[in-house]
Amino acid sequence: MMRTWSPRQGGSELGPRALGARSILADPRTTAGSDALNERIKHREPFRPFAPAVLAGTWFDLDVASPFMPLAPPVSADHADKIAGVVHVEGTARVQTVDPATAPLYGALIEHFHQLTGVPVVLNTSFNDCEPIVETPGHVLATFQACDLDAAGIGEYLVERC
Repeated sequence: MMRTWSPRQGGSELGPRALGARSILADPRTTAGSDALNERIKHREPFRPFAPAVLAGTWFDLDVASPFMPLAPPVSADHADKIAGVVHVEGTARVQTVDPATAPLYGALIEHFHQLTGVPVVLNTSFNDCEPIVETPGHVLATFQACDLDAAGIGEYLVERC
């Protein structure tokens, strides 16, 4: 079963990207999660890619920070099969590097996933369905109820389906 998480921490990000505060996060290790997101949650074409959020760029051919996802570097050949859910058809990924000093809870979540799985990457997409990205806790809950997410995190609270 796909597990998703939305760490709403403080105000909104600026710009068109989900940078961790209003995101749906999932396991990037197989295409099962990205396929389920496209079908069950996002209701969009299956070829549309998702972004990897990573603590360091070592899994990608990237030598600079990319906190706002403007770059789509090649995925390291050693790791592409380990994060199939975020690798584009041409072998690249629109990477978000996460600095734990500026995003401590998001960084801690990625590090915990790394400790559990050996993969320091999570799949990240904007927390929305057919409406604009979520903005308030009420909007998070309304979108959670309207779509097929497994869980939603709001601050320190985790809401799961019964």
